[in-house]
This record gives sequence, C-alpha cells and structure tokens, in this order.
Amino acid sequence: MAALTPTDIRTYVVNLPRRTDRRRRMEATIPPALRPTFISDWCVSFDGHELDRATIEGAGYRLFPWRIDSDNPWWSRPLKLGEVGCTIAHWSCWVDAATQGHEPYTLVLEDDVVLPPDFLESLTMRLASLDGHRSDLLYLGRYPLEPDQPVMPGVVSPGYSHCTFAYLLSREVLPVLLGTRLDQAIVPVDEFLPALYIDHPRQDLRIRYPKLVTALAFDPPLVDQLPKEQAGSDTEDSAFVDW
Repeated sequence: MAALTPTDIRTYVVNLPRRTDRRRRMEATIPPALRPTFISDWCVSFDGHELDRATIEGAGYRLFPWRIDSDNPWWSRPLKLGEVGCTIAHWSCWVDAATQGHEPYTLVLEDDVVLPPDFLESLTMRLASLDGHRSDLLYLGRYPLEPDQPVMPGVVSPGYSHCTFAYLLSREVLPVLLGTRLDQAIVPVDEFLPALYIDHPRQDLRIRYPKLVTALAFDPPLVDQLPKEQAGSDTEDSAFVDW
C-alpha cells in the first residue's frame, strides 16, 4: 500500500444507536479529517438485542451451521445474536464502500478501538514504510492466536487472528469480499477474515471460505482495544440464536 491522504480513505465506525457513550468517545478521538461514517445513523439494526430469527431471515440473511463438536468453547456453542449483528454490520460497511465509495482504501473501526493521538500521521508513515509490499487486508490491531511470519521490521504476515476492531481494505478486495456471499452463510467476522488468508483450523470453514486475499498486520499494532471489563461486549451481551 502506498502513502495516502485522508481523502484516500473511506472510514466507517461500527456503533450501535444505544451506545451513545462509545460514539461520544470516538467523536472525541477520531481525526475529523477522516470524515467517519457512524453506521448507527443508518436505518438498519445491527443490535443483537433487537435481532431474532424472523428479522434475520426477513432481511435476506442466512446463517452458516456454526455449532460443532469441539474442545473450542466458541465453536461448540451456537452463534450469538450479537455476533450475527456484528458480521452484518461489517458486511454492510463493505457493501456501502463498494457501491457508494470511490476511495482507494476503506478503514473499518469498531467503537471500542483506542486510537493514539497521532493516529493519522502514524498510519500514513507506516503505510509509506511498507515499500511495495502489497496487501488486500491490513490489520491495524488484532489478537494473534497462532504464530505470524515476519515480513519486515514492524510488519508481519498474520497467522490465525481474532478481533476486527481496526483494519484497512484495498478497494480491489471489496468485490472479492462481497463475492464470498458471507450474507448467505454468516459466521463471526473475526473468523471470516482469517479464513480468507490462511487455512482456517476448521475444515468446514476452509471449504466454505477458501483463501482469496493477501494480508499484513502491524506488529506492534498501531491501535489497541478497550479492555472488556471496561467497555463490555456488545457481541457477547446477547442471546444465542434460536435456530
């Protein structure tokens, strides 16, 4: 990815209408030059407290058969409605960027991200330092679960990772993401993204979502995430899908 200016970035903040506290915090910390779109302004509900089977199906979405026999507690239980809503929120950002945007990059931030005071300057500087290393997906922050592969100082090829609180997409990858039809086989978005750049540890996900993109990650990360004990979790604080 080459050096960029704020006008090169289309920015989304994943936020729920009831989380005005998180919105206020983001409005106070995100650089105004990024002209962020808060998806809580859209007339669509992504809130697990408001979703149920009828509204999910009525909106045209379908779920992947998620629950399997596994020692992994996240795989051996049903999806939560908050997880479904979170995936739909990210998917909606990609759709909007692909159909309404023209910028070469799309930045997606969740409203519990912690941005450094010099976020925009640091992002620009780090992107310039990539020196021709191409990436469809660039994690600005994440939670690594398996070893990464070093690419250059400060940059890695990410292994299996969770958390989608901050990432940058190239414009070229947007139709690739939409072509997966994630909306017709919804899985948690932080499982979906790594499935596209590694052999996912779940065989059923590897089959449904094969590798399609290149990914990089800043290491150390550029941004952080509020601790769950401080911010809570809008995905976990919801009921299981009654499917």
